[in-house]
Amino acid sequence: MDIDIDLQLQSSELTMDPARDHAESEEQWASLLDRCISSRLDPDTFDDYAQILYSKHPLPPDLIADICLRPQLMNHETLDPRIPRYIHVLAHHGYIHTPSILKGLYKYSTSHRQAEKAGHPLPDDPEDKVEMRWGSSYSAEEVIFYRITKAIALGTGILNPSDALQTCKLTAKWMALFTAASTAFAHEAIGQLQLQGPQSRDEMEAARAAFVMLLLGICENPTVLTALSRPFAKSVRKAMSECLTGFIPSIMQGASQIATRLEQFRTETLASFEPVDHNKDATNAVIDDIESSMALDNFVVSELPNANSRAGLYIYLNAALVGRPVIDDAGFFSYLHNRYQGDIQSTTIDLILASFDVLANAVFRNDGQQASYLLRSYLINKLPLLLATLATSMYPPLSAQYCITEALSQVDTNAFPTLSAMFDDTNNNNTFTDSVRQDFCFACCLHGLIPESSIEGLLGEITYQTLPQAGRYVKEQLVEECMGDPERIQRLIGELDNMDGNVGAVCQALAEVIGRLCHNKETMTLKLLCSQLAKKPLSLDVMLLFDKPITMLHPLCELLDNWRYEEDQGEYQPVYEEFGSVLLLVLAFIYRYKLNHADIGIRPGSFVAKLLAIPQISRPLHEMTEQEKSHLGGWIGNLLDTESGGLADELLSSCPPQDFYLLVPALFQQIVLAFSTGYLGEENLKTGIEYLVNTFLLPSLVPAILYLSNELWIELNHGQEHKAILRILQLILLTKQGSTEAQTMLSSVVNIIAMPLEYGLRSYQRFDPKSPAIEPLLKAMRDNLRLSRRTASAANNELEAWTSTPNGGLTALIRHLIQGFVSWSAHPGLNVMPTSYTHRQVLVALQMIGAKRFLGTILEEVKSHSDAGHGSIAHDVATALICAPDVTNMPPPPEAMLLMSSANHPVVPPQLRISLREALKAEAEDCKAIQKADQAMAEIVVRLYRKVEAQMLIQPPAESILQGTLDNLGLGENAAALGDALAAAAQNDGLGADEASMSLDLGGGHDMGHLGGAGDASHGGLDFGAGDDMFGGLGAGGSTADLLDGWDLS
Repeated sequence: MDIDIDLQLQSSELTMDPARDHAESEEQWASLLDRCISSRLDPDTFDDYAQILYSKHPLPPDLIADICLRPQLMNHETLDPRIPRYIHVLAHHGYIHTPSILKGLYKYSTSHRQAEKAGHPLPDDPEDKVEMRWGSSYSAEEVIFYRITKAIALGTGILNPSDALQTCKLTAKWMALFTAASTAFAHEAIGQLQLQGPQSRDEMEAARAAFVMLLLGICENPTVLTALSRPFAKSVRKAMSECLTGFIPSIMQGASQIATRLEQFRTETLASFEPVDHNKDATNAVIDDIESSMALDNFVVSELPNANSRAGLYIYLNAALVGRPVIDDAGFFSYLHNRYQGDIQSTTIDLILASFDVLANAVFRNDGQQASYLLRSYLINKLPLLLATLATSMYPPLSAQYCITEALSQVDTNAFPTLSAMFDDTNNNNTFTDSVRQDFCFACCLHGLIPESSIEGLLGEITYQTLPQAGRYVKEQLVEECMGDPERIQRLIGELDNMDGNVGAVCQALAEVIGRLCHNKETMTLKLLCSQLAKKPLSLDVMLLFDKPITMLHPLCELLDNWRYEEDQGEYQPVYEEFGSVLLLVLAFIYRYKLNHADIGIRPGSFVAKLLAIPQISRPLHEMTEQEKSHLGGWIGNLLDTESGGLADELLSSCPPQDFYLLVPALFQQIVLAFSTGYLGEENLKTGIEYLVNTFLLPSLVPAILYLSNELWIELNHGQEHKAILRILQLILLTKQGSTEAQTMLSSVVNIIAMPLEYGLRSYQRFDPKSPAIEPLLKAMRDNLRLSRRTASAANNELEAWTSTPNGGLTALIRHLIQGFVSWSAHPGLNVMPTSYTHRQVLVALQMIGAKRFLGTILEEVKSHSDAGHGSIAHDVATALICAPDVTNMPPPPEAMLLMSSANHPVVPPQLRISLREALKAEAEDCKAIQKADQAMAEIVVRLYRKVEAQMLIQPPAESILQGTLDNLGLGENAAALGDALAAAAQNDGLGADEASMSLDLGGGHDMGHLGGAGDASHGGLDFGAGDDMFGGLGAGGSTADLLDGWDLS
């Protein structure tokens, strides 16, 4: 394959006389490298020698990289482990760059030998002809590929278009090489060839996996995309496209999602860079677009009876509550209105039934306290508010009482027993379903939906429960009480656990109090509020039923960003304590729900955004400023020196809390290094930990333990450093130090770090199975693990079980789910219990097999059930799956984009994965082509597309509703600008009901008087404006991405 191109060397490279003889310089560099390797020279010392040698004997990057990466007569088996570290030093100074490293690796790669043995040698290239290649270069390739990937992600790996095109050229050659090598190993697997055994094959696959991550980073790099779009890059585009065609099938089985993204890059991105024949292609494109649009609009399909199946709303609610709660009131009402076409009676009854079904499913699946607690609170505290809004559109003879009575008559009393059945010893009752019907009725009574006298008739027996003594809460009144009496805040936080219908007002009152305290900088009260909330992760779930994360977190992040010492500051430890308590709540939200800076409306350069970027890595000392080095030295001395007398005010006054938290990973790196090498004694280490578990420093253990967890993954460090890490963790987690308040705060910290630390400890346990230190640490976190994350991600055992579904893995699992939904909806009398499933199964399948294949499975099932006579129900189930919100693939809230943007620095929204809705739209646009092959399938596609678009139709936001959100966020004069922006965005055809908060006219106007007050949401907490691994890394940080974070390549 001819993939040569003519490139100019970048201006920063050496300009040398072509006739100049580099033999002497090459000899000097080779001699230096030999001596450094033989003496096991430290990279820092090598750095000094390299600079001296380069000043006397400069060489082009390709030659230096070649000298480092080529095999020697004394060692031609595998690359020395110090070479990657030396390469990092040379790349830091610019003596070598990404293309030269890739070229040297490629030239001497073991894969050439494997391909030649299998009879698949690559086309001859004079540059690649060498006398000797490595016996096994895969381990070194894996390490270096990951390092280059990290460098490219940080913006230091590809600096200009010349680097970009050279890198693409070499990447194409690597793809061809890996394709040939994998083919060779495939022949070995079926016995046609003998290579080097399964270990060599595993090493090759590990190196290829690292290369796949590098390839993805290159294909999505802005500098690369800009360079590839240039006319002179035509040959490189051609090479990349041809090599991707052969390479993608080889990774489809092991990395289907990445393969899909690479295929999209090949077919869409690269294709878009090709020059267009404006006289022909443009005309054809316009004609094709018009024909496609007209064909879809004019496509005639036979109508089916409309069926609002019981499974439809059940699926939607499961999706909205499976991870971080994402029930946006206005968007949800819009969906309900479109789904039921204004039929308020059916809407209300089905919503009640679906809510009970969701809780019953979680309980019978044994989903645990975390899921059941949230769903029970939703049913008792949130659902009555939704019903109250629907009740404003009811007119006699229809009433809320009638709908509630009708719905409760269909609720399974086996799952939700009556009061008398709860005391029946023959019943195996569950604490999460006991008294739910009773609590729900009293909550509905609290909001004026039913009279108290009717409750016993609804339940069918006498009840001894009563309405809350304080009556229905009013949000504004609660806010004023809290601002006048901080102790009222503590009592309200305790009431978040209540199941009485008042929690909505409590949540929104607390959210507003947080905003006011931040604005007034009442940090002492904030400290008490935040520390109380941080220790109750389940209460955070409940708060998000009524408010968006940005409402609470943006003011807190702004406060942390602008926190400054007072001019007459006397004591500094209280400042650290207040700062740490606020930060702990922010981190509890962010890590529990896997939020990013865009989700909470903070700029990438803010303190919290920087802190989120550093826990996995420690900055090297040479990248720190003199002030940072001074602060780091001060903290090491004050914490670890038993004779220092404790933390000096001079250190705390000179190092603000923001600077300290950004230094924490570097601080712990130095502690680990000193303890592992014997420079730090046991007593000194204990002294330092004793300081760190005091309340004013304790929140710093979050970035510290995240850093230590990541270090446990790095296999190259197994040894004394890992033993030092385990000893530090033992002192933190197993030694009960500090006050009761400190122990409570430590539990809040462990809730945050439990899951990543467990993964790190399990990784180390595989290296050292007999280590006695691991199990006690895991046991100490056992209770915290259940509270660590709520991100809708799958646990390892769940993933293994789902992918092992007989006859098709995840595809078979989705088929079984759809069949269960259709059967349950078609025969509700025979199937009282809802179809057992978790929406995590749907999200995992979407991420692993992609939206296109998932949609294909849905369409096949719809066709099968249509042929069996259940077409209407099958279409409704399919529509519900496509319309259901995806908490792992949601755009930032519109107000966040305004908060982050400015006139000079507009913010580009993050790119999301292709959704089922988008995949269906693309399929529907090809309806004519589908019709030629399968008329029935074409009708199903078009019919389903029209149903989905009809249910996702939205209306522009009401001005008053939008203003409420803006006021809560304190946008002031920017509110009007955001209102205009949202109104314009609503005209976009691609905007869906799950992508924006929109109002809904259900026929009764917007009178919210039932919530207290005239037309506001004060009593019930229903404020329209306020509103979780394995795979996130592929879109948002998965296991491989976490591994990359461990490399320091800045």
